[in-house]
Amino acid sequence: MAQQQTAGPPATGHADLAGEFLDRQTPLSRIRNILHRYPALSPAIVLLVAVVVFGLLNDRFLRFENLSLITQQVSVVGTLAIAQTLIILTAGIDLSVGAVMILSSMVVAQLAVGSGIPGPLALLAGLVVGLGAGALNGFLVTRFKLPPFIVTLGTLNIFIAVTLLYSGGSTVRGSSMPGLLTWTGSTFPLGPVRISTGVIMMLLLYGAVAFILGKTAWGRHVYAVGDDKEAARLAGIPVNRVLMSVYLAAGAVLAMGAWLQIGRTNAASPNAGVDLNLDSITAVVIGGTSLFGGRGSVWGSLLGALIVGVFRNGLSLAGLDVLYQTLAVGVLIILAVSIDQWIRKVKS
Repeated sequence: MAQQQTAGPPATGHADLAGEFLDRQTPLSRIRNILHRYPALSPAIVLLVAVVVFGLLNDRFLRFENLSLITQQVSVVGTLAIAQTLIILTAGIDLSVGAVMILSSMVVAQLAVGSGIPGPLALLAGLVVGLGAGALNGFLVTRFKLPPFIVTLGTLNIFIAVTLLYSGGSTVRGSSMPGLLTWTGSTFPLGPVRISTGVIMMLLLYGAVAFILGKTAWGRHVYAVGDDKEAARLAGIPVNRVLMSVYLAAGAVLAMGAWLQIGRTNAASPNAGVDLNLDSITAVVIGGTSLFGGRGSVWGSLLGALIVGVFRNGLSLAGLDVLYQTLAVGVLIILAVSIDQWIRKVKS
């Protein structure tokens, strides 16, 4: 009897192991493992399919001038998506990115035009504004342990109000600004297409942030904090310092976005970029970064921003109302979150 009792459990254990092995070898499990290992793969596939489909629907879509226009249109949202990615990687979310960018752009423009401050000093002031906004968000999150969603929802309204009070609701035209401030909107030929300086700056920023996240201790700490704050703390990682540094880095990126926004629109308006907050979150989520933190890449966010730009442009060329463009983006968000939930099961 003793031998039978001791022989039973190992058999069951072997059966369980065999079942788990067979489950892992199913095609869906293999796909899930691949997508978990390479978060940017799924948005890359979506982008490729979207380009092919819209190219077949309208021959104007694949023209070089239209593709150039798409890249210029996503330069600002793509830059904001970098800041949003940093926050979401730590399992947070920032609803104030657009408001911070607009506030920074108005400070830059008003100081340069209204006060006659040279362009470089005006840009430096915009950087200080971005860093200050990031520091405020980071302080409230780390010091008072408030949820990032609530903190940034509150500061969103604060920054909008401050922007309107500071600017008086007026727009500053690019023609009255120093050339340095609108320089990011200048274009130059690159083969058969024209690329704006802002697009090149955005790509360089993506390369720098991707390197920092992937090759430095700080980047590993960001992922660790987003994956499990308590485990990161037990491992000796200064969680609050990492979080504060992430919000400061995001603020600096948003100041860069303000410069790109001025060049892109050739103006600084307190009413610009109404949808930028949601568009940045959309780009990050579609790009494969998990809303639960700890998984994703900035390159995926760039692909997400391009997907949003491609869908809006392709649907516009198809003659559909702007409401259908918004509907398509909403469907993309739901699908992206659903896929993320499915991919996360690889951990269980």
